[in-house]
Amino acid sequence: MEIQLLGPVAAYADDAPIPLGPRKRRYLLGLLALEVNRALPVERLIDLMWPLDPPRTAVHAVRVCASDLRAALQGRAEVEAVDGGYLLRADPAAIDAHRFRSLVASANGTGDDLRKVPLLDEALALWRGDPLAGVVPVAVRDQVCQGLTEARLAAADDRADALLRLGRHAELLHELTATVGAQPLRERPAAQLMLALYRAGRVPEALEAFEAHRRILADELGLDPGPDLERLRLGILSRDPALDRPASRPMQLPAAIRGFAGRDADLATLDDLHAGGVHLVTISGTAGVGKTSLALHWAHRRADRFPDGVLHANLRGFDTTGPVPVINVLRDFLTALGVAPPEGTDALAAALRSRLSGRRLLMVLDNAGSAEQVRPLLPGTPGCLVLVTSRNDLTGLVAADGAVPVPLDLPSVAGARRMLALRLGAKVDADPAAADDLIAACARLPLALAVVAARAATSGLSLRELAVELADLDAFGDGDPVTDVRAVLSWSYRAVGGPARRMFRLLGLRPGPSFTVAAAASAAGVTPGEAGRLLRELASANLISCGPRFANHDLLFWYAAELAAADPDAAVGRRRLLDHYLHSAHANAGVLDVFRDPLSLPPPVDDVPLDLVEDDAAALAWFTAEYQALVNAVSVAADAGLDEHCWQLACVLTEVFERLGRWEDWAAVHEAGLAAARRAGDRAAQARCLAGSGRAAMWLRSWEAAHERLREALIMYAEVGDLDGLARTHHNIGYLIEHQGGDLAGALRHSQKALDLFRACGDEPGEARALNAVGWYETLLGRPADAVVHCRTALDLLRRLGDRRTEAFTTDSLAHAYLAQGEVRRAVDCLEDAVATMVALGDLFHEAELADHLGDAYARLGDTDAADRAWRRALGRLDGLGHARAATIRDKLSRPCSPSC
Repeated sequence: MEIQLLGPVAAYADDAPIPLGPRKRRYLLGLLALEVNRALPVERLIDLMWPLDPPRTAVHAVRVCASDLRAALQGRAEVEAVDGGYLLRADPAAIDAHRFRSLVASANGTGDDLRKVPLLDEALALWRGDPLAGVVPVAVRDQVCQGLTEARLAAADDRADALLRLGRHAELLHELTATVGAQPLRERPAAQLMLALYRAGRVPEALEAFEAHRRILADELGLDPGPDLERLRLGILSRDPALDRPASRPMQLPAAIRGFAGRDADLATLDDLHAGGVHLVTISGTAGVGKTSLALHWAHRRADRFPDGVLHANLRGFDTTGPVPVINVLRDFLTALGVAPPEGTDALAAALRSRLSGRRLLMVLDNAGSAEQVRPLLPGTPGCLVLVTSRNDLTGLVAADGAVPVPLDLPSVAGARRMLALRLGAKVDADPAAADDLIAACARLPLALAVVAARAATSGLSLRELAVELADLDAFGDGDPVTDVRAVLSWSYRAVGGPARRMFRLLGLRPGPSFTVAAAASAAGVTPGEAGRLLRELASANLISCGPRFANHDLLFWYAAELAAADPDAAVGRRRLLDHYLHSAHANAGVLDVFRDPLSLPPPVDDVPLDLVEDDAAALAWFTAEYQALVNAVSVAADAGLDEHCWQLACVLTEVFERLGRWEDWAAVHEAGLAAARRAGDRAAQARCLAGSGRAAMWLRSWEAAHERLREALIMYAEVGDLDGLARTHHNIGYLIEHQGGDLAGALRHSQKALDLFRACGDEPGEARALNAVGWYETLLGRPADAVVHCRTALDLLRRLGDRRTEAFTTDSLAHAYLAQGEVRRAVDCLEDAVATMVALGDLFHEAELADHLGDAYARLGDTDAADRAWRRALGRLDGLGHARAATIRDKLSRPCSPSC
């Protein structure tokens, strides 16, 4: 199917026209096709289809029109009702307007005029008249098709420029004369006609073309020709050789930087971009990451591909003395190209564009501070390649000038090792472990590696001695502002505004390697909107990397931490950050388990913004992303003397540790929380931490420690009169006894005690869980009939409460009771339901646990293929979580036969 918009609106299938019906239907097709695969609200469609006086029945009319259009296009394209609007779902390549834009983009992406001209010829041949002709009023067409019309004019101008560069001026004369006659106010076709006439030896006619353009501008607009056209006239009068012969070939590259290595992928990227005709590339990255090294190394390797030479300038965008004035760079470039520089920045920029037109030249602009510093230096037409390096992302060049960004990250460990080896040779081979320690101490930052390599070469110290020496940034300071890493980092820091600098400092307080907008807003005490703006400013300066999460490498983190230590807002910022992590974790743990052990928290200070999620999968993803920050926050709180934050954070993370199988972290964090609760003299808090510590010891199979901690918790809960805490601890002791392989009758007694206590304090979720535990132990003790009764009672209560997760656990217990009674098929059905519930909840850990049980049940049934599928499902989930219990499943899969054999 083909839809035509570049002229009268029409649609064809197999070269036969599709009957579209009345004008309004074709009108709607045109509007939807312009925005193919994007929904247009009904209100917008009404505004466009009845711009002056929409009828009261306009909404109905649009619906009818859409319905009729859907029928007309049936089987070829879809008209869908989406979110209060309509969308045309079709292949953009089937619509001439989108095919036109694609061809123009391909033409603009090639630096080869021999390829460009046929692409533009094909694109322009798609036009059959005004876009949406015959269905859309002129005022609406000007509104919705202005970009297309301008793109058509630009494509025609680009084609003429390419033909002029190819020396095909004679064949352009008739076409340009017609274009200027139809569009007499446009300067670019007038200049092209003048140049074509001049190169054809028709100088008087070229000058007359200028006079004709000057007169019509004066008569119609009261304006004079622009400076570019005036310079072209003067060039024609003076027979300027720049108009008909190439410029001299400058070669301005400084020497390549010694010791370059580890950037093969980035060099390949630059090769691909150049081969694809890209004309502007921005290489961005943090201070010292090797942007200049990469640009110079590539430029030296590929200089032979630029027959008109290489220009180079260090723009010094971040120097303490300020950036190089762009007017100086323009003068230098024009002088190198053999052009006498005119006066004024605009005149210089125009002269540079004129000289570069039609040339194939490489321009390396190093250390740019802003897009504004670069733009006057850019060629006006493709053919040249400009490489710009900057600590900023220069998004303005990407958005407005078509630059392709190449963000430069830290090299790999192997790449960093090659960098050191090139500089230090045998020292690296003699002690590779010390070299790796040195690389880690330098955070793989090439500038730091270069500084340290120079020190190793001149000081006589071994690599091992140097690695020990690099404990902080002071080791990098040698008094040279070019190589002092702290000084280099400070240049980027000073380049951002005061609020952004404050944000950067306070982010040095963060407990984890990455952070969100809400965490940054909490640290600085600003709104998320303001935090987002400041983070974008910092990211633009490459002081942080942009996310969805944000981060920076270790040297920048250390630098921020140094600055934070002297910030008067540090203590308040730390408290806000801890509040952010505590309250976000508490809320999201509630998503993981609505019926968890309740914890009452005071409100956060200053209404700090939180990171909140809505479902289990999102909660687990958040905890996984924030895991290191949350664990570190416990010790940060302890070190800051914020004991309440310390033990509360430990307690809210309990469910996370269990889900992720991080037993050692669980134990360490709860020991820290217990110490904090003891310092605070809070016995209720001590009881909670003792209980959590006991559960962690159980998973670590430290049986004695587990029993000791849980017994202490019982005593302390009894002292403070917390029946619910007592019930939960008895429940946990029963679980401990079972896992230890001990007295199952004792486990059952603890579960029954928990059941009585939960009922006494009115904790129905706890009661249901205790009923499940009682049923489980009854099965293990050979009383499956009693177990079925208790499990079904628990299921009735859980369904009323809406606790689907515990319902799945209890269904698992019921399945085991059925297995004990020999009802294996009923057990399999129960376990299939339980696994499906965990899938629906997005609970990967417990899905794995229940899939493991399902595999066991299938093995009992004799279906080894189904058993393997269930175990592999469990293994996949546990491996994805990095969970310690994956080894148990792997062992089952490695057996020559099923557990029932």
